[in-house]
Amino acid sequence: MFDETPEIPEPAPRALDADVVRAIEAIVMVATEPVATEQLAQLLEQPLAVVNELCLGLADAYDQAGHGFQLVKVAGGWRYQTHPELSPYVERFLLDGQRARMSGAALETLAIVAYKQPISRAQVASIRGVDPDGVLRTLAARGYVTQVATDPGPGQAALFGTTPQFLEKLGLNSLSDLPPLAEFVPAAEVVEALEYGLRSPGADPKQLRANTPTLPDVVLE
Repeated sequence: MFDETPEIPEPAPRALDADVVRAIEAIVMVATEPVATEQLAQLLEQPLAVVNELCLGLADAYDQAGHGFQLVKVAGGWRYQTHPELSPYVERFLLDGQRARMSGAALETLAIVAYKQPISRAQVASIRGVDPDGVLRTLAARGYVTQVATDPGPGQAALFGTTPQFLEKLGLNSLSDLPPLAEFVPAAEVVEALEYGLRSPGADPKQLRANTPTLPDVVLE
């Protein structure tokens, strides 16, 4: 005789979970900013761990289904965004030559603030070599940087940092998600090759080094 053990059917999804998932979708869909897990839990009157697990499961379900959108956690909250693989089509639809692009100076200044914050105007100027006042005002007006502290030293200079909107625009959850700077720094042999290529024929290497200004040491943490 065979010992036939009856198969135990898997439990059907709880109606509560389905209702909560639908509510999460509805709230995040109409939100203009990322919605924090804590806020969702409060609105839905559910434990924080349950809401977080449902959001993660919902995000995975969208990904597995191959949708053109994602549920992602950015700037400490959840939001819907288009799938990165479809960015060429979305850019073609949104941009079409009408969107004002950020200048190179603004991008450089924003990168310095992002990696070095909190940082003062004088420190930004020492890195870029130009007065950053106008660029910082533009970045502040767009909501990407703001004053986050005051230097306790002489003059009590304003210290700038990035905003949650900066994280949202870049699709980052926190500043720790910024790519390491080492990926963008050329190797020593590349720098040496560039220096050699820029030398004038017959130039004295010692004289070249003597005439080359020394840049300030900058540590971007």
